[in-house]
Amino acid sequence: MAGTADPATTPVLAPVREIFAAIVSTIVPEASSLDDHGWTSLEQTIETALRDRPAALKSQLRLSLRTIQWMAALRFGRPFTSLNVAQRARFLRSFEDHRLQIVRVGFWGLRTLALIGYYARAEAADEVGYHADARGWERLEIGKSGHRNIGTSEKQEL
Repeated sequence: MAGTADPATTPVLAPVREIFAAIVSTIVPEASSLDDHGWTSLEQTIETALRDRPAALKSQLRLSLRTIQWMAALRFGRPFTSLNVAQRARFLRSFEDHRLQIVRVGFWGLRTLALIGYYARAEAADEVGYHADARGWERLEIGKSGHRNIGTSEKQEL
């Protein structure tokens, strides 16, 4: 139909961006220091991960984020995005070992998205010292003793 948005390309996070950013910043505290470029990169990574998922799952994700926002209001008298970091962390912890499996599974899925979004950025790889190498394990030159030997190129850099 003309004028109907393609569900595969419709952004999932745009309507719940503020809630999602608060959750990500709680799960990965370093995310709170991201600039606009960092958040755009994080969101694009997650949008790509969700692109081929069923529309129902995308709707459930948005509903879950909105539910977290307003369940916090019932517990603390303020929505999730208005809570301080300690309150947010305590509130999210209540989901990770919740008595209902569906709540636990939903939380761990959300947590996984937050971690993927943050750590899949090239800048995060640099921050944690990850440097992919096409040589894989060969780069480390694990000797027969089982100890890591610095490769020749790394020795030359020292």
